[in-house]
Amino acid sequence: MHFVVTPPVTPSIAVVGESARFPIHRIYCVGRNYEEHAKEMGHSGREAPFFFMKPADASLVAEAGQPVSMPYPSLTNNLHHEVELVVAIGKGGKNIAAAQAHQHIYGYAVGLDMTRRDLQSEMKKQGRPWCIGKGFDFSAPVGPITPAAQVPAIHSGAIALQVNGQDRQRSTIAKLIWNVAETIEQLSRAWTLQPGDLIFTGTPEGVGAVVRGDILLACVEGLEPLHVQLV
Repeated sequence: MHFVVTPPVTPSIAVVGESARFPIHRIYCVGRNYEEHAKEMGHSGREAPFFFMKPADASLVAEAGQPVSMPYPSLTNNLHHEVELVVAIGKGGKNIAAAQAHQHIYGYAVGLDMTRRDLQSEMKKQGRPWCIGKGFDFSAPVGPITPAAQVPAIHSGAIALQVNGQDRQRSTIAKLIWNVAETIEQLSRAWTLQPGDLIFTGTPEGVGAVVRGDILLACVEGLEPLHVQLV
């Protein structure tokens, strides 16, 4: 098959213990999925889950043990960090029951949902889509994927983010409002999940601004940490 322009390279993520890589198909994100974060954003309670997306090539992939540089994005003066557990889908499906969701998970990684908060807030005020605040270039840093079988206790693990060695976010995956299985169930009602999909499952409280030169360390217990420096 011939194309009129060169097809883009498929973005991919390293897999712990494997030479083969995980191709990225789509990036789904869950909004306000920790109660304390929902409160700091002006909301409360267990609301129905909602989703937004980032382009697959908005990912910024870190290799195991190596820091990655993220260019500070244009058009913003208020870039925020949001540490998240990322679920990598290995088997596709639609209308997946929560009880069967684990059969569709390939593995897990640490991710950052970077947000141009000022642009997002302005779009919200105007009642407009806020893709510009979430789906910009390099807005989805992600670390290596650990196969699910290697982290059986992931759902009770700690999640944390440090900026320049100081704690900003610290919680546990157990505090997700909608857990991983429930999220997959809800998400697969709206989209047919495909192998290669990533799900950013939400961030705990403590989100805040970062600037050029800041060093971010994102961690989920049992997974490879993610080191990001803003340049």
